Amino acid sequence: MKAVVLVGGEGTRMRPLTETVPKPLLPLVDRPILDHVLDHLLAHGVGDVVMSSPYLEATFEPFIEARKGRPRIEWVTERRPLGTGGAIVSVLDRLGSDPFLALNGDILTDLDLGALVERHRERDASVTIAMHRVEDARAFGLVETDRGGRITAFREKPADRIAGEINAGTYVVEPAALAAWPRDTYVWIEGEVFPRLIADGALLFGFPSDAYWLDLGTPQQYLRAHADLLEGRVRGRSYAAPCIEASARVDATATVERSVAIGPGASVGAGAHVEGSVVLAGGDVGAGADVRSSIVGPRAVVEEGATLFDSVLGEGARAPAGARLEGARVPAGAAAQPS
Repeated sequence: MKAVVLVGGEGTRMRPLTETVPKPLLPLVDRPILDHVLDHLLAHGVGDVVMSSPYLEATFEPFIEARKGRPRIEWVTERRPLGTGGAIVSVLDRLGSDPFLALNGDILTDLDLGALVERHRERDASVTIAMHRVEDARAFGLVETDRGGRITAFREKPADRIAGEINAGTYVVEPAALAAWPRDTYVWIEGEVFPRLIADGALLFGFPSDAYWLDLGTPQQYLRAHADLLEGRVRGRSYAAPCIEASARVDATATVERSVAIGPGASVGAGAHVEGSVVLAGGDVGAGADVRSSIVGPRAVVEEGATLFDSVLGEGARAPAGARLEGARVPAGAAAQPS
């Protein structure tokens, strides 16, 4: 089976990390987010994947080479952003006539893709959409279905807190369902393609499940994904907690809690405390520093005695000695202003 993995977004909510690294290539515990996505596809028999992105495109080349053809990846250059629908429509000629998977490249899930495809075929659907139940749909919007599971409408993001089923960003699609849409045109699949198909009477079905699912769209969700992986909440993934890469250096007097990942070449100094946080490759947490619910970007430095809470340091950024940062977002290469 073939799949289209959508990796073209700029990841604006994850800035400053995504100023220099596309969101799908950000490390998630021991390897990039996109590695988790592709490994999941490979485990469910997907042998061919099509991807494209106009944002920091060159950064994907070494990643693809490192995959060594597992699965086979065909990269398509987008001259301009095409949106979630346009990116799929524009590669239809590479997907053949059989149903294919389309999914977001920044989702962590253990969804049973085989069961999803089987249900799609059983119902002779045009599109089958994986759904996930949330207790607060304000950030997502809701998917409405009838008693038989057929999708009847997509509701806009509600103003008030409400529970319900949301679009989980994984689809099985019949190529013929998208054949009429223009190529090389910006198209929003959730807001344009799917509603038009419903209006035209096409068979769109939802596929609810109890699978783990998390959209890695914000620093808070990125940290939650680490914690969930380290605590074994994602089926098929197992890690030591905390996860400290072999080349990282952690002083014997430092305290590193379970919900922490320390990347290659990173260091944690004497008496430092790291909790609920991620220190990416080459990051440096100085002696006596206190880092909580924060992300220390690649080669970023938390100097001696500094405190970070709910903060993100971009690549090569710096928190000065003794500074206290709360809710800070420090751009790549910049020094935070001490409070």
